[in-house]
Amino acid sequence: MKIVVIGGTGFIGSRLVAKLRKLGHDAVAASPNSGVNSVTGEGLADALKGAAVVVDVSNSPSWEDAAVLKFFEASTGNLLRYAAEAGVQHFVALSVVGTERLAESGYFRAKIAQENLIRKTSRIPYTIVQATQFFEFLKGIADISVRAGKVHLPPVLFQPMAGDDVATLVAATSVGAPANGTVEIGGPEEFRLDEFIRRRLSQLNDSREVVRDPDARYSGARVEERTLVPGPGARLGETRFDVWVTQPAAKATTAAR
Repeated sequence: MKIVVIGGTGFIGSRLVAKLRKLGHDAVAASPNSGVNSVTGEGLADALKGAAVVVDVSNSPSWEDAAVLKFFEASTGNLLRYAAEAGVQHFVALSVVGTERLAESGYFRAKIAQENLIRKTSRIPYTIVQATQFFEFLKGIADISVRAGKVHLPPVLFQPMAGDDVATLVAATSVGAPANGTVEIGGPEEFRLDEFIRRRLSQLNDSREVVRDPDARYSGARVEERTLVPGPGARLGETRFDVWVTQPAAKATTAAR
């Protein structure tokens, strides 16, 4: 089965393509680097010829409020139109657990717009996969939460997962029946956000102080106890944090999504 992965050369996309190929599918990594630009539409028609499934794991190159909204509106609109014209049977998009509860954040407003476009305008069956934060992005959360040299974080529940588990669960969703709705995925363990980031920074020999601050924002949005964790019935990854931290992926850090 031909499966086109939009953003297929990125952090999740490259892992997803590898897993789909291992399952025996013709997985195509589509990105501007391969001549496919979902924002302009360049190369989309050719890339989607004969595709049964399209999986969108792309992300905006800029997180400025107007830029990220423009990216997701243009990209998602083009993907839905070209996918329908190509006869695609399943459209899958990767989003974030709690998106609908994080509208104070410009980034999450853009993700809400993306999800709404899929739900309201898709002419083909679809699945929106909402994932919790990734282990690989923990330092990035600290970086965007600094005030006066200290990391301010609320003590809310947090259920991050390994990027490899994200790819595994998105792959399984992609080859399964469309949900025509939302599927949540998350890590196997719950933590307190402030305590967990403090623990991760210590592992990285990062001396920044983490302040337990109930009024602190998460990516610009106020959060409540369960904003960042999935609900009952979520599909959970297998990798526990103590296992992940011994793997090569734990040595690298990247920006929060």
